[in-house]
Amino acid sequence: MSAQIRLVEVTDANRDAVTAVRVHPAQEQFVASVEKSFKDALENPEANPWFRAAYDGDEPVGFVMLSWDVTPQPGIVGPYFLWRLLVGAGHQGRGYGSAILNEVVALLRAAGATELLTSCVPGEGSPEPFYRGFGFVPTGETDEDGEVILRLELASRP
Repeated sequence: MSAQIRLVEVTDANRDAVTAVRVHPAQEQFVASVEKSFKDALENPEANPWFRAAYDGDEPVGFVMLSWDVTPQPGIVGPYFLWRLLVGAGHQGRGYGSAILNEVVALLRAAGATELLTSCVPGEGSPEPFYRGFGFVPTGETDEDGEVILRLELASRP
């Protein structure tokens, strides 16, 4: 299946449906919830959080949040940092994660960005294999929480 998604602004009208999107319980140690993402965004305005729900038709199937065009500083990786990416448990394995990232890459290129950074906790069940399969490579650095930092050169994507 070639996933068709669209990134939609989160509003009062769709917030509850978007917040209800959850990963598999075994993945919760690696991926924070949408609700936690909203809280983190409110608590860290200096990270310039940008977030969208990922929809397939009228159904939210995922969520993405970035730090958008920030000056890197202690605790803030940037200028473009994939802070959260999640696909609902019942929607995984259908290409939605890659489709969401493809949309993000297109938006970043349009904004003049050349790379996207992210981080992940290493270990069994980590999203690291997904990110590496998409084209992210380890930078050799870790963040203050011990997460591995990965880089995607946007020119490497079709």
